[in-house]
Amino acid sequence: MDPDTVLTLAHDQAIQYPSVDIEHPFGPEYTVYKVRGKMFMMTFELRGVPSMNLKIDPLDGEVLSDAYAEITPGYHMSKKHWITVAGAGAAENEGPGDARGNILDADLLHDLVLESYCLVVAKLPKKVRPVDPNTFGGRNAT
Repeated sequence: MDPDTVLTLAHDQAIQYPSVDIEHPFGPEYTVYKVRGKMFMMTFELRGVPSMNLKIDPLDGEVLSDAYAEITPGYHMSKKHWITVAGAGAAENEGPGDARGNILDADLLHDLVLESYCLVVAKLPKKVRPVDPNTFGGRNAT
């Protein structure tokens, strides 16, 4: 999936979630998506490639970074709690023996944006949460 498509799909998904606001606190080149004032996604250009940062469970972030060339620890964020997703490109050009040869697809992107939103909502006080983060978007309470 090309980087522009990644950002378009993520944007289209994020703006459908309850209580999402879009801001540009770091300048017009950085689009920040917030739920109740807390950031869950930021889009920007990194070395000429459209990219985004998403909140992630630390263990999931490690696994995803190892499995997908398009996913790296968060750019200018906590490397433990954030990932950067840059769309296709690097993975398509890797050799056949590369362990990071998986290609980001729309289903994984959907899950990453949903997970980022729900992780942030879960940290909000219960009385201001716009959704139940354990069940929103078809997630199962575990």
